[in-house]
Amino acid sequence: MPHDHHHHHLATDPDGDKRVAWAVAVNIVLTLAQIVAGVISGSLALIADAIHNLSDALSLVIAFAARRIARRPADEEMTFGYGRAEVVAALINYTTLIVIALYLAAEGIERLFNPVDVTGWIVVVVAGLALVVDALTALLIFRMSRDSVNMRAAFLHNLADALGSVAVILAGTLILLYDWRLIDPIVTLMISAYILWHSALGIKPVIRILMLGAPNDPDLRDLIAEMEVVQGVANVHHVHLWHMQEHELALEAHVVLAHGAVADTVKRDLKSLLHGTYGIAHSTLEIETTRDACEDPQVIGH
Repeated sequence: MPHDHHHHHLATDPDGDKRVAWAVAVNIVLTLAQIVAGVISGSLALIADAIHNLSDALSLVIAFAARRIARRPADEEMTFGYGRAEVVAALINYTTLIVIALYLAAEGIERLFNPVDVTGWIVVVVAGLALVVDALTALLIFRMSRDSVNMRAAFLHNLADALGSVAVILAGTLILLYDWRLIDPIVTLMISAYILWHSALGIKPVIRILMLGAPNDPDLRDLIAEMEVVQGVANVHHVHLWHMQEHELALEAHVVLAHGAVADTVKRDLKSLLHGTYGIAHSTLEIETTRDACEDPQVIGH
């Protein structure tokens, strides 16, 4: 049975690559400045924000590499192409963030019981600079974040960094005004909690794609019901719906023909429905008659 394979290849985007490169550069410079300032001032919150910035810079490096790999066409080794490279990169980035957040939480708890002196004015100045850089980085990659799970993760990381910088500025101000040293580990724990929450939300759809999970939209039961009302279809079973890549759905199904139906006509109408209504360009339909249909088949899965 012939299969239709319509793959969307990412267009070359040199401007996007340049924006990512600039975002990486400014984040690395900022990270180094924050670490030095954090050591001099004694601020764990500032170092926590620096480590988060470093993770963003590394995530952008991975994102940059993944974008380039994803453009490669299918070949003998990767017959589905390389589009999922960006999804794999997103998984790496989120996993790294979770590990970092847990480390920061442990350090913050230790500081709660053993607070240290913190130079507040250094914290405020450097965190203010970080806020500007985080906002600039987010602006550089905002447009790309709208259609890529990989770049969306990088964008949200920088947005989280901006919020973290605001929290660090608040901590430094309170230290200057009231010498409240406990605010530093408290803010560190808040940043850690936010990173964990953000990462948990972001990693779920990434894992879903890698596990070949069905998308939330369209609803699979509704899709099957519409397939079965196509003229000439007796029933549909062994249905699989998954993400080929982030924006490309694929479907595989067995279709039992009604008595007297013409296989080519039914197949054409089903593919038209799947492509036109649901945007599924990659569909593999195994046509069966009532005589050779599967015995006691499952509607979904196999």
